[in-house]
Amino acid sequence: MEENSLASINSNSLTQELKISGSEEVELSLNINNISYSLKLEPRVTLLDALREKLGLMGTKKACDRGECGACTVLVNNRRINSCMTLAVMHIGAAITTIEGIAQDGKLHPLQTAFITHDAFQCGYCTSGQIVSAVGMILEDMPKSETEIREKMSGNLCRCGAYPNIIAAIQNVVEEMENAAI
Repeated sequence: MEENSLASINSNSLTQELKISGSEEVELSLNINNISYSLKLEPRVTLLDALREKLGLMGTKKACDRGECGACTVLVNNRRINSCMTLAVMHIGAAITTIEGIAQDGKLHPLQTAFITHDAFQCGYCTSGQIVSAVGMILEDMPKSETEIREKMSGNLCRCGAYPNIIAAIQNVVEEMENAAI
């Protein structure tokens, strides 16, 4: 059996090297919501499955499992990704944030509060992906218009059609942030 070496991204002088041999489980460490987790996974396990099945973090939803709906959106180093489309072993040393890590010190994130205020959900299945994606969008580049918000959020689908309320919630937070900066 051929053995491959996969070195992780350097983060804070921490490098972890994995010896991958077929489908044998490997030991790795992931930083999720500022907590380090040690896991033993097959190299083919997606980040989504590691979060839900191995760590019990059920806020990140498994819907299409093909990167088409955005329900599984998480932040990796403050950038939005579909966790169903990436392997867990690819994120050693990265800062991963799920919906469970958005609130801080027992206080909801302003986007979570805005989603409640604007009734920006119906069945709620897509809500965690919508919120995480909106947080990531704001961290990446503050949207300047409703059109820009719609474009940047287009990878997150809502089957219930709560889009007007989702956009209103995001606009509310963007306006509050702009007013606070003045």
